[in-house]
Amino acid sequence: MYDDLKDKRVVITGGASGIGYATAKRFIAEDSNVVILDCNQETLVKALSELPELKGGVCADVSIPDDIEVAFKKIDDTMGGIDILISNAGISVRKPFIEIDYPQWSKVLRVNLDGMFLCAKEAIDRMKKQRSGVILFTASTNGFDGHPFYTDYNASKAGVINLARTIALECAPWLRANAVCPGYVLTPMQKTEYTAEMLEEVNRKIPLNRHAKPEEIASLFVFLASSEAKYITGTTIAIDGGETAGQFIPMDS
Repeated sequence: MYDDLKDKRVVITGGASGIGYATAKRFIAEDSNVVILDCNQETLVKALSELPELKGGVCADVSIPDDIEVAFKKIDDTMGGIDILISNAGISVRKPFIEIDYPQWSKVLRVNLDGMFLCAKEAIDRMKKQRSGVILFTASTNGFDGHPFYTDYNASKAGVINLARTIALECAPWLRANAVCPGYVLTPMQKTEYTAEMLEEVNRKIPLNRHAKPEEIASLFVFLASSEAKYITGTTIAIDGGETAGQFIPMDS
């Protein structure tokens, strides 16, 4: 438990499922005040019923400026401001580069990068008045190097990493910003893109031999949002079971 997170006003985008949902649950356990944003009304309603401790939920598409402007006004009405933004909403489409058309490219970039920009702008406009705040972005290890079949996703996550770094520089010392870079996480989105055989093949290439659980990513978010991480800003933190440490060759112990 992180005592300093009690009563903090936390906004989590993509908060109705996967990593966002697990992160909302964890901040609730820290006695924070949490509002989630999600573009899926049905999933949002389900999350609100399962997590009655939430302060609220807003149906909004992070890639639409008007949606985000309205959403943050509702957050003001609900919580009177924001202390911590977990900018997490994202999408991916598994497809070879040669088959990606511009509408798909544009949609992925709008959600994964433009959405991060729009939410950060709204959050910082409020945080600068109180001269304090934390912004944490969900990037990806895909932002470090190329991964086949995810050109648009890779490009968007590389952009998120540098967005976090630049905000950290421009808004220091009163605001901290970091990019969390998960590797393979067993989320609903991952399950729709990978068969059981594909998941097992991936696991064999990860030193810890498994996908991460969403709750493990949530644990990193709450740590980085807490005062325990008050000297961590402008960086990227991989949480990937050793995937990016180097070539993994299983050895006998």
